[in-house]
Amino acid sequence: MIQDAVDFARMPTLGDVPRYHAQVRPDAVAFAFEGRETSFAELDRRTNQVARALLAEGLKPGDRIAYVGKNSDSYFELLLGAAKAGVVMAPVGWRLAPAEIAYIVADTEAKMVFVGPELVEHVGEVAKLLAGPQPPVVAMEGGGDLAAFPAWRDAQDEADPAVPLRPSDVVLQLYTSGTTGKPKGAMLTHNNLLAMRKAAAEQTAMPWNVWGPDDVSLVAMPVAHIGGTGWGLVGLFNGAKGVVAREFDPFKVLDFIEHDRVSKMFLVPAALQIVVRLPRARQIDYSRLSYILYGAAPIPLDLLRESIEVFGCGFVQQYGMTETTGTVVYLPPEDHDPAGNTRMRSAGLPMPGVELRILDEAGRVLPANTVGEIAVRSASNMAGYWKLDAATAATIDADGWLRTGDAGYLDDDGYLFIHDRVKDMIVSGGENIYPAEVESAVYGHPHVAEVAVIGVPDDKWGEAVKAVVAPKPGITPDAEDIIAFARTRIAHFKAPKSVDFVEALPRNASGKILRRQLREPYWVGRERRVN
Repeated sequence: MIQDAVDFARMPTLGDVPRYHAQVRPDAVAFAFEGRETSFAELDRRTNQVARALLAEGLKPGDRIAYVGKNSDSYFELLLGAAKAGVVMAPVGWRLAPAEIAYIVADTEAKMVFVGPELVEHVGEVAKLLAGPQPPVVAMEGGGDLAAFPAWRDAQDEADPAVPLRPSDVVLQLYTSGTTGKPKGAMLTHNNLLAMRKAAAEQTAMPWNVWGPDDVSLVAMPVAHIGGTGWGLVGLFNGAKGVVAREFDPFKVLDFIEHDRVSKMFLVPAALQIVVRLPRARQIDYSRLSYILYGAAPIPLDLLRESIEVFGCGFVQQYGMTETTGTVVYLPPEDHDPAGNTRMRSAGLPMPGVELRILDEAGRVLPANTVGEIAVRSASNMAGYWKLDAATAATIDADGWLRTGDAGYLDDDGYLFIHDRVKDMIVSGGENIYPAEVESAVYGHPHVAEVAVIGVPDDKWGEAVKAVVAPKPGITPDAEDIIAFARTRIAHFKAPKSVDFVEALPRNASGKILRRQLREPYWVGRERRVN
């Protein structure tokens, strides 16, 4: 098994990953993308060129670059090349509205912006929204008058730039929606990305996490999320072939499994449900598929039964967040019982090197089977939020405990059960959506006096965004018009899917909107207030 051959100690930084595998298995395929394959040796050379190109542009260690586009092998080249130069990558969700993209690009203070072909037409619109000097833009696949990434990269020498780096240096900056409506940049270091992967990979008691030389990983979740970039790096770290899907397409997922001999993949349950319901899903040979990892939401028992029947592989639930660099808790395959069991309702056990606590509002540790806020401590906790010291201090205490904002409890066996959210975040199809930013978009509609946004159960997406609106006096509001208005201001996936109207929003004595009171009727009869 490759697990025994990989010397993880030789990969203390992200740039060391292509260096190491180029030495030990140079001809093996690192990434496959739309008919193009890149060996580890080629990946090492190309990432050297990317690093040199960034340095030639005048970038210095600690500078940021932004990537706005769908998934591609070139994105990973750019990420790893930036890592070799000490430059921080900030991928931005391509589905965001231009104003949202402009905000994140400006917040990163990006020295360069790299765009996928699907975003080239938006470059001018985003640029108009940026204040100050416009950073140079490079098109990943060429586009109009923009510099083309392959030519930009290949103009450089292939020699290693040999920039001195530390494992504690920040290498990746992922943006999470904030309770104030403004996204925050979670700064992840080389050590965040690699240290716990190493610890987990060395655990022989976790066969689902053991990789062999013939393993093939499918990277189908967006790279602007830890579930996309993080999962792509896990396979790479272990020396496996990564098949990169430009975007999630259920039909193509089946093609990848059939033609690329995919053995492991990560999907959110909403995506898994779409794939398994395709008629062709029952016509595919899944003999090479060993494990499906899923996260961002629990899996409904009926969907699990159907998936086990169709795919015939092991299932592993993953719980984590951007601020924990992804997975910190896992529910192993043996706890996935199609007949149902108590542990199926849990998120699972802590990963190797992860500590969990349940805290009350004063920060005191609560005993087993008592609901409180979930806190996590591990080598994967982020370095902090970019230029937001107060927000960082409110999230991670002096002893390194990170408050997740989720409420839950630990049972007597150490299994973590998610009960509710301390924050008001909505998770729809694996996307984190905060009410504040949706409310801000809806509030500008001329018929809206006040609005509260909540998450309601949805059989397809887990949760759906609902706006509860108190209209202005004398107005007969139109729900579809309000939804269409919101979609002009924020990404479509964040906009409300439905609107209910009330005379006034419920508030407490201090004037705070009682979201839980609004949510409760939609969750009646459900054991948990997350779906």
